[in-house]
Amino acid sequence: MDVAIGLVVLIGSATALAALARRFGVSEPLVLTLAGVAASYLPMVPQVHLEPEVVLLGLLPPLLYTAALRTSLVDFKDNLRTIASLSVGLVLFTTFAVALVVWWLLPVPFAAAVALGAVVAPPDAVAATAVARRTGMPRSIVTVLEDESLFNDATALVALRSAIAAMAGAVTVWQIGGDFLLAAVGGAVVGAAVAAALALLRRRITDPVLDTSVSLLAPFVAYLPAEHFHASGVIAVVTCGMILGHGAQRWQGAASRVAETTNWRTIQFILESTVFLIIGLQVRWIVEGAWHSGLDHGTLVVAAMAVLAAVMLARPVWVFTPVLVARAFGRTTEPLSHAAVVSWAGMRGVVTLAAVLLLPDSTPQLPVLKLLALVVVGGTLLAQGSSLPWLVRLLRLRGPSRAEDALAKADLLQQASTAGLAELDRRIGPNTPEPVIESLRQRLIWRSNAAWERLGRPEAELVTPTAEYRRLRVAMLGAERDAVLRVRDAGSVDYEVLQHVLAHLDLEESMIDRFDESDDERRAETLSTAAGALGCAHLDEAPASTEPPAGALACRSCLDEGLRWVHLRMCTDCGNIGCCESSIGNHADAHFRASAHPVMRSVEPGEAWRWCYVDQLLG
Repeated sequence: MDVAIGLVVLIGSATALAALARRFGVSEPLVLTLAGVAASYLPMVPQVHLEPEVVLLGLLPPLLYTAALRTSLVDFKDNLRTIASLSVGLVLFTTFAVALVVWWLLPVPFAAAVALGAVVAPPDAVAATAVARRTGMPRSIVTVLEDESLFNDATALVALRSAIAAMAGAVTVWQIGGDFLLAAVGGAVVGAAVAAALALLRRRITDPVLDTSVSLLAPFVAYLPAEHFHASGVIAVVTCGMILGHGAQRWQGAASRVAETTNWRTIQFILESTVFLIIGLQVRWIVEGAWHSGLDHGTLVVAAMAVLAAVMLARPVWVFTPVLVARAFGRTTEPLSHAAVVSWAGMRGVVTLAAVLLLPDSTPQLPVLKLLALVVVGGTLLAQGSSLPWLVRLLRLRGPSRAEDALAKADLLQQASTAGLAELDRRIGPNTPEPVIESLRQRLIWRSNAAWERLGRPEAELVTPTAEYRRLRVAMLGAERDAVLRVRDAGSVDYEVLQHVLAHLDLEESMIDRFDESDDERRAETLSTAAGALGCAHLDEAPASTEPPAGALACRSCLDEGLRWVHLRMCTDCGNIGCCESSIGNHADAHFRASAHPVMRSVEPGEAWRWCYVDQLLG
């Protein structure tokens, strides 16, 4: 009962603290860790000892797997060289840089110093993802940081294993190289094999509950065999997750994908929040153990600060050196601001604490080494995790634009709708009812228009047709649900039937497009794209800077017909102003059909995108 109560309090406290951190825009890892530190000194809080097996077998596989599921295999291939440099080269560089500092300052053998270097070398996937999500970094940087953090644990754990072997006896360079090769290749092979087997199995599972259950086993099914054969379980889990995530759209049902995504997001939130709280709870007993280890306190403090400095400086040295050399020879145009952010995003986390607990009890100065690892975790979370958002703002790096994302979404949905309508035309049979055909067409048109309408004036200034549809349909669904609940309370219909009807209403409500951007955010964005679109001669030839006639921002056809437009578009050939597809008149489209002028542009404030009617491309 005590264990059960402790788990409930731990998870409940972690969830509440994470929610508060999100509410006030503060770093979740930092808040949770500091809360754990404070709690560790409370008399009613029992001493918490984190077992390495709990992290390496219970926490690390699912955390890595859920991150790998969301990782783009295409982006990973594009950034493979950079990711390999950070996850292998930088980890080894940091390992030996820290080892030299520890060997110089503390009475420990070099193998033990290398072991500590391997422990503190890998930045944490959880910390990197949590901070990157909050800082609004450019997506190219976030991709590199997240992908790096998925693989660097494997390098560090292999280095740690080799250092522990060296402490126990002789170990050769060939043995270390063989371990690295087996870890990398073996882990990738096991991960790919498990992914292939699970994909084959899950193709035949149509029940979302069963499919999600298999998904929950996937990280452990990949991790355990790899570790059994002395390969890297980390690489196996990441490889398996990336392959399954990349192929899920083709062989997994939509209901299964939605259920799997929801479950893994919940698991990720609980584990991330709990992990950092547990890190804080370790502080008291680790500090007390090192303080009473017999080592001079001044030496202890100096060693802790020196190791933290070595960890934080090794990353900028490794990141900036090749960039500066390449820029000196004119071989790269990468902004130094990107390198600065990557070099400063080196927060450590739970893997470091778990790894230091793998050191054998016979390791010299073990309590001190544990404290040094703790200082690195806390110091990087505090110094780098809290200052990284400030650095991003100082360098004026531009994060993902909500408005440009909305533009890209509208363009992609337009392409999807065009393909869907073409397939509808091919599938129509002689017995297909006309109302069914019209209903399907209207659904696709409504979905595309909903995305395009987001690109104009905020809904506070103008209620668009799809916004009004959402408002009315949500109100209708609320009334429908109330009616069903009244029947349920009366007890006149079987409960299972009621559950099916309520589930149907919930599914429809969840499908209604919702937009969470505030008006202020939307006003602050500028919608623009590149000057042309790949393969579209019309966009290349059309003038990109055509301005609307002064005082003519109105659809004359709508005024003549007594209609109200939603958004306005302008023909780049003749300057005709017409209303958009969501407007009742749809006069911009009518102008194209009458004139064959292929390109129109938006004349809404802050928008600079153009559309080719002929090639159905955005520019």
